[in-house]
Amino acid sequence: MTTTFWVGESPTRKNPAPNRVSAWDDHWAQRYGGYDDPDSRNRRGYIPARFIPSQNPFYVALPYNDISRSHVKPEAALVIPWFKAEFTDEGKSVCHGHWVAIRHGGRTVYAQWEDCGPFRTDHWEYVFGNDRPKPNMNKGAGLDVSPAVRDYLGMGDTDITDWRFVGEGDVPVGPWRLYGDNNTFVINARKAAVASAMRPSTQPRVELN
Repeated sequence: MTTTFWVGESPTRKNPAPNRVSAWDDHWAQRYGGYDDPDSRNRRGYIPARFIPSQNPFYVALPYNDISRSHVKPEAALVIPWFKAEFTDEGKSVCHGHWVAIRHGGRTVYAQWEDCGPFRTDHWEYVFGNDRPKPNMNKGAGLDVSPAVRDYLGMGDTDITDWRFVGEGDVPVGPWRLYGDNNTFVINARKAAVASAMRPSTQPRVELN
């Protein structure tokens, strides 16, 4: 079961955590650029109509956080498949920003892991293992997706999907690669543009007499 959540969402009985912040970013809404309005009447394509988000609008939440009180949880190195390849320091998550493929019907969308939930932040046995999601007030939901993910898949606000982790090299071209200071494809494109601008020109020099 998959539910929809969004940056700037106010707390409710079924979503007690305010989404102005995320598990890894105390200024999530500010960095995103504003309220990621889920109302399709207030959206333009896959982004809010009122602004271009500064972070990737294709985002998800899964019920595990590898960081607790600025330290890596003891099991993280054992259960996260890419831990060894991506670990850099004690207080930095290796889950934050990782790519996920989500499928509904005949469509697959790609999004970055930007928050933890629904409801739990400790269920590694589901996120990285074979457990089912724990019962909760959202019909046992085990995945939260952004309005952009919902709209691309054509799913309802609560619907059935399946998902899997993917590496950056497995993410195809699509709208999920277009926006965001946290988007690995945007970051790489900017770096390439800077490197190209700094490269000496190979054009022949023309002298006018």
